[in-house]
Amino acid sequence: MDINTTTIFITVALAHFVALLSPGPDFLLVVKSAVRNKKQVAIGVALGIASANAVYITLCLAGVGAILASSITIMTAIKFAGGVFLTYLAVMALKAKKSDYAFLIKSAEAEDTKESTFPKEFLIGFASGILNPKNPLFYLSLFTLILNNQVGIGFKIALGVWMTLIVFLWDSFIIFALSHKHVRNLFNRGAFYIDKTAGVILGAFGLTLIYSALIKNNK
Repeated sequence: MDINTTTIFITVALAHFVALLSPGPDFLLVVKSAVRNKKQVAIGVALGIASANAVYITLCLAGVGAILASSITIMTAIKFAGGVFLTYLAVMALKAKKSDYAFLIKSAEAEDTKESTFPKEFLIGFASGILNPKNPLFYLSLFTLILNNQVGIGFKIALGVWMTLIVFLWDSFIIFALSHKHVRNLFNRGAFYIDKTAGVILGAFGLTLIYSALIKNNK
């Protein structure tokens, strides 16, 4: 792996992980399952979400990616749209108020003791990941950085596997961490600030994509 591909890998992997830090629909499901079920059952949600992400990653690399890479105009448009989308996510995160994070406390204090099953939690997680429109848009925006002939298929597959694993490992970490009441309370208090930090980094990444698209379009 040369310096250029290493830089691409670090950039995409960092942006991807930062996005995972920002609470969203998938995150909410993980939290709810973690506080209502045993760890062994809640892991089903994490696996389901990771599997849905893997579907979109595969589509971006195998099908959509090849089509987009063949057109500079389409690539530039997608890069610009992806930058706008990431910037939008950043603005929403920065605009959010502390009261918007009340769902964390409510989820943590839920008294629903009826436990689910691993298959059911997997299906819920997979459905959430597949039906969340942010996921395909987010991966399309990220992969605009590597949809070119200079980056080998092996590198793309490795990056796709890495991101799928990170989604699963991060959600699993949340499940295991939130099984401890003290950690759960600390997280509730820090979620607001975590989202703000994620917003700043995602905003910088989004603006960089927009700038790159505009510069290439003017050449």
